[in-house]
Amino acid sequence: MAGRARRALILVENLSVPLDRRVWQECTALRQAGWEVHVICPKGAKQDTEAEVVLDGVHIHRYPLRAATGGPIGFVQEYGSALWHTFRLARRLGRFDVVHGCNPPDLFFLVALAMRRRGARFVFDQHDLVPELYLSRFGRGRDLLYRAVLLAERLTYRSAHVVIATNESYRQIALTRGGKRPDDVFVVRSAPVVERFHQVPPDESVRRGKPYLLCYLGVMGPQDGVDYALRSLARLRDEHGRTDWHAVFVGGGDTFDAMVALSRELGLGDYVEFTGRIPDEDLMRYLSTADVCLSPDPLNPLNDVSTMNKVMEYMAMSRPIVSFELREARVSAGEAALYAPANDESEFAKLIIRLLDDPDERRRMGELGRERVAGPLSWEHSKTALLAAYEAAVRPR
Repeated sequence: MAGRARRALILVENLSVPLDRRVWQECTALRQAGWEVHVICPKGAKQDTEAEVVLDGVHIHRYPLRAATGGPIGFVQEYGSALWHTFRLARRLGRFDVVHGCNPPDLFFLVALAMRRRGARFVFDQHDLVPELYLSRFGRGRDLLYRAVLLAERLTYRSAHVVIATNESYRQIALTRGGKRPDDVFVVRSAPVVERFHQVPPDESVRRGKPYLLCYLGVMGPQDGVDYALRSLARLRDEHGRTDWHAVFVGGGDTFDAMVALSRELGLGDYVEFTGRIPDEDLMRYLSTADVCLSPDPLNPLNDVSTMNKVMEYMAMSRPIVSFELREARVSAGEAALYAPANDESEFAKLIIRLLDDPDERRRMGELGRERVAGPLSWEHSKTALLAAYEAAVRPR
């Protein structure tokens, strides 16, 4: 490899780049370390729409993709289309030293195997545990499609020279279910871009005339718990007589319309606002004004062991959090959150009240969270692990 920059090809399916913040951080870290970086990903709906672009020295190649609707069969069609486009684009980009596949789906090992004959090493970046995602999202049990998903994960692990895990829980699964050697599994935690998440002056207008603002930021899918948050807010009003708050839900997803409808069914239309995806400057206004942030992900096989990006982003903005009791939520937030028993909407509502009535505790928890993302959970630590993973991948074996 002497005399030329080493080349990395990063494959992404579930988000465009640079909208996918984790992947973009990885791209820029590798570029700064001297790698030539190419990314293949889908086009975005309203941003990241160019077919080809070079940003900060990173070459991005995008393809059109229609997102799945309905049940598992829709995802089979989506993933098949994405895989075809990925093969098509990868074939014309030449030789790479590393093929870096970000799941879901657990299918990029097929691209890596095709490129292995030209010397490429495969790095598997496990963003999600897809078997647990399947169980949590569709509720179909361990059926034939579940077994197919499990097989795809097994083949991905087997093909990977190195596995990147987002936390220690995922690392343990790579070591046990995946059968990987400890030296070949690296924890690269997702971390917010501190420069992006910064305080701005609070905007009292977003409170809609109420003393307190509650905020949810994130994806709205079946497993993300927005329905739990809405039912908790209805309990806040009905069981405790608290109407001194306005709640804003920022983000989108395939249950967005259903959640808007649920808020109306619960009589929350005057209390709850759904913004969809918004520019960063608007997001900073909401988060800088928020008194309490919500992380309502219910306990299920996926959420218990997953790191929630919204929790990290709330902490970057020095906001106190109410969460359900989840293993990795405690690892991430520590004392920056209060934890209701798993899926207990009544207790979730009570913890919101506790924070609304205790400004000193809100301030203390916010400061603790900010210290965590600026220190032990910062991207600088993760970047070091990422570069170590790449060195392990290309090391002669």
